[in-house]
Amino acid sequence: MGGTEVLAGEYPGGGVVDELKFVSGGAGENQRGGHWNKSGRAVTKAWTDCTGTICQLGCLFALVYMPGLWKRVVFVSKGLNTCTSGHATSCRDCLLIHPDCGWCVDEEFGHKGTISSRCDFRDNLIERGCRKQFIESPQSSIRIERNLPLSHKGSGSTQSDVIQLTPQKIALSLRPDAETTFRMKVRQVEDYPVDLYYLMDLSLSMKDDLDNIRVLGTTLSREMAKLTSNFRLGFGTFVDKPTSPFSYTGSKYQNNPCLGYKLFPQCVPSFGFRHLLSLTDKSDKFNAEVQKQLVSRNRDAPEGGFDAILQAAVCKEKIGWRKEASHLLVFTTDDVPHIALDGKLGGLVQPNDGQCHLEEINESYEYSASTQMDYPSLALLGEKLAENNINLIFAVTQTHYILYKNYTRLIPGTTVEILDKDSKNIIQLIVNAYSSIRSKVELTVWEQPEDINLSLTATCQDGVSRPGERKCGDLKIGDTVSFDVTVKARSCPDYPTRNSFTIKPVGFKDSLNITVSYDCSCDCMSQVDVNSSKCNSNGTYECGICKCDPGFLGSKCECEEGVTSVVSHSLCREAEGKSICSGRGECSCNRCVCYESEFGRIYGTFCECDDFSCARHKGILCSGHGECQCGECRCQAGWIGDNCNCSTQTNSCLSNDGQVCSGRGNCICGQCVCAEPGAFGNTCEKCPTCPDACGTKRECIECRLFNSGRLADNQTCQRHCKDEILTVDVLKTDEENAVLCLYKTENDCVMRFTYSEHVSGKSILTALKEPECASEALSVSVLLAVVGIILAVGIVLLAIWKLIVTVHDRREFARFQSERSRARYEMASNPLYRQPITTHNVETVSTMHNKSYNGIVE
Repeated sequence: MGGTEVLAGEYPGGGVVDELKFVSGGAGENQRGGHWNKSGRAVTKAWTDCTGTICQLGCLFALVYMPGLWKRVVFVSKGLNTCTSGHATSCRDCLLIHPDCGWCVDEEFGHKGTISSRCDFRDNLIERGCRKQFIESPQSSIRIERNLPLSHKGSGSTQSDVIQLTPQKIALSLRPDAETTFRMKVRQVEDYPVDLYYLMDLSLSMKDDLDNIRVLGTTLSREMAKLTSNFRLGFGTFVDKPTSPFSYTGSKYQNNPCLGYKLFPQCVPSFGFRHLLSLTDKSDKFNAEVQKQLVSRNRDAPEGGFDAILQAAVCKEKIGWRKEASHLLVFTTDDVPHIALDGKLGGLVQPNDGQCHLEEINESYEYSASTQMDYPSLALLGEKLAENNINLIFAVTQTHYILYKNYTRLIPGTTVEILDKDSKNIIQLIVNAYSSIRSKVELTVWEQPEDINLSLTATCQDGVSRPGERKCGDLKIGDTVSFDVTVKARSCPDYPTRNSFTIKPVGFKDSLNITVSYDCSCDCMSQVDVNSSKCNSNGTYECGICKCDPGFLGSKCECEEGVTSVVSHSLCREAEGKSICSGRGECSCNRCVCYESEFGRIYGTFCECDDFSCARHKGILCSGHGECQCGECRCQAGWIGDNCNCSTQTNSCLSNDGQVCSGRGNCICGQCVCAEPGAFGNTCEKCPTCPDACGTKRECIECRLFNSGRLADNQTCQRHCKDEILTVDVLKTDEENAVLCLYKTENDCVMRFTYSEHVSGKSILTALKEPECASEALSVSVLLAVVGIILAVGIVLLAIWKLIVTVHDRREFARFQSERSRARYEMASNPLYRQPITTHNVETVSTMHNKSYNGIVE
């Protein structure tokens, strides 16, 4: 199942997909990647001829839902080729590029003076002349090494042959990045043996619970007999670490930690964990052990139950766990547990080692390292429970249900049930928990290598595939579920190695062991010819190519490099700093030898040109209307643009009336771009809101309904007027998105119609059956009525104006009179008035009589 299986989308190595090649892997071909190239070509043609959407969807439907018809899809791109673009220089490098890449070891491959890339897709190599037997392309493979059938029933005294998982052992050979998928099945076998170990908290608060389970063994065995014919029961108890501050350690409390406690003055010394009864089918022994037990007392509220769980899980021989049985560990308590690092409060700094430390003391086994090591962590508990296929059942009181519910999310295969304060419901609790465990299957992966990717898809009893899911629920006894496991190696290890990992259902003894080897080398790498004559004795011939010794170069090591290597390579660069031969060829003896490409020709002095990297339109090079020359499209006559997709012809833009885009837009690249607001359609012929819309449609109304107007000729009318015309007696003018049009006929009548565009794209004209014509007398009456109304309105307006002016004048005159009556005047001279007589003082001197005169002259 090597290769990338895809139906549509991007090419696995990048680039644009132009063509789908369906490759079938039928009889007569190598099933590890064989191809039917001719079939592929045939279907490729069928796909390219199938241009309709429904047709192509039908092809894809057949591919998806008829897996027997097609094995996989191989993309052949007109763009980037993942294999050749990797420029692999060896067979090993080629295998690492893509899981579908192959290497041609044929010496004659590409012998005509060009360096042909030996790394390519298998089909391409064959098309280019490489014979099949010379193609190195190892594929991932699966080898089932053990596949025993599933059992139907698990009853009987010996259960070594009960199989609940298939297959049991698989060997994978993985090529990097190639996905390999296999299916595993799991069945909950009917009447499977059950081992149940009852682990009870014997702290003082559990005294009433102890009293209620003294006959638990008999009742529980009777109920479990309804579910399995092979049931065994064991018993153990715990309190807490017998050290401070977890327990009372004073000398007076050594024998009776309840000393001084009025309610229960007598109890046994505190202990960590005691294993009292190994798993047995004798329920009376269980009852007898329970009868002997007395409660103890610890100092703090949390209990040391996790110590007890770990010891019960890892001490398989002492507990008596059977390999061929379901393992149930019922943990009953009414308080929270101590967890890792709590032991440091008592000076216990040594982490829990996860080993068995039970020692026999007084006909029972006790946890001897209780005062030496810390409590176990949740991770350690989960690991040890899973290693020993134990399903843990937390039976706790309502107060602590949420806490233990959270623990179940961290410990796989664990359930939690609510325990009554006096444990009266313990029987039903265990039965319900066992039924819950048996109703689900969950897979876990052990020791998965870092360079291996795993993905699981669950197919439960409803037959629906659930990618990413690794569990199924709501199962009944006897149901079979399957899981598809997809494995992929991300890379090749630096040195040859074999890894292994295990997949197993939680709580099952069955497991699937998977061994992985890496297919990272070619067979031809073991056939090396040093100083080969094929390389002019200047190199090593390996996998069809020469690896030249230092100082020599060329495809056959025919050129001596010497001290001029830098100068020689500079002759193969277009400019300083650029790649040798533009990265698309090799510098051989001071000249560029360009690579061959399945997409076209690479050429130029520095391999800088090709005829396949020009711009495309809809995946077609130069739109099929030009030639690609050195990265640029040379368009044919009548085509322009970077990718020659723009036509200069305007024929496709002509409307029915012969105008380009109906006179409402421009013809660009053979398509109308409407410039008039509201215009649309292939030729902008539809425009209900355009000013000329009514005028255009008027001609169709005239010729279609009345056989008149400019288009009265029947053929012209039918050619230009293809709109749907409806005639009505009464025209509705309030329709949404409808434009009302009217015009005056030759008889001075009025023709009204509406113009609208339907959602289907059709234009609809709704017109009156006959134009509206009025009589002459009615026209005169209407005219007189209009004139009279105008005169009446004028007179009324004049009267209103006159009334307003009169009221305004009267108000102004009244205000004047009021101001005049309030005026008060005083006598005063006019400042502008002058007296008619003025007086001047004149001084004169009389010389005649030697006298002076000083007087007034008027």
